[in-house]
Amino acid sequence: MLNKLFKARRASATPPSAIPDGERVYAIGDVHGCDELLDRLLTNIAADDAARGAAKTTLIFLGDLVDRGPDSYKVIERLRLLASKRANTRFLLGNHEEVFIEALKGEPKALRMFCRIGGRETIMSYGLDPADYDRMDYEELHAAMNARVPAAHQEFLAGFEDLIVIGDYAFVHAGVRPETELSAQRTSDLRWIRNPFLNHGRPLDKIVVHGHTISEQLDVQPHRIGVDTGAYQTGQLTALGLEGAERWTVQVA
Repeated sequence: MLNKLFKARRASATPPSAIPDGERVYAIGDVHGCDELLDRLLTNIAADDAARGAAKTTLIFLGDLVDRGPDSYKVIERLRLLASKRANTRFLLGNHEEVFIEALKGEPKALRMFCRIGGRETIMSYGLDPADYDRMDYEELHAAMNARVPAAHQEFLAGFEDLIVIGDYAFVHAGVRPETELSAQRTSDLRWIRNPFLNHGRPLDKIVVHGHTISEQLDVQPHRIGVDTGAYQTGQLTALGLEGAERWTVQVA
């Protein structure tokens, strides 16, 4: 009985997860080519940030900027320009960016997967006619992609990160392997993992903020917070705000 009471008191004394003093973070879920929603969300984040007063504010895009939605070109161009003008704007490489990059290199498996997971919409946003796409083989598609995707976009995507740690939070695209230290995580898990991470259910060394897996609203669990609200399906794009021990949501729908 006394042992249980001691454990309960120790747990209650554990401080809440927090961002370092003077900092503020907005973690933006999977955009998937939804440029109109992104434009509105960035406007709302800017207003929310201004209303909360001075801080070192970091924007973290959790990956999957491209595919499925109609305007991947516009999304990448908007965020490339934003990053060039705004300090502390950071990007995680999602599995869709990984496939896009490999497809641009001509990797056959990646080209096939690109076509299966929404790449058709991506390359059409770069000006490829749908009828031309439908008649192309993979070699022709590779050539068309490289003719249309600017080098500046390819260089921008190549600079994305795999893992960002700020205070008591770790930001990744998909999740982490729960039994593996953060410093030893495989990039394939950071970009692709689902059930072993989602179903873990117990606290980890850091609260993991991620996209990749769609939920109707912010998905808050003991070990993770999911921020992907399925913009291309639901018309709802979400950001998680963090400052000190406070959490809040900025959302457009």
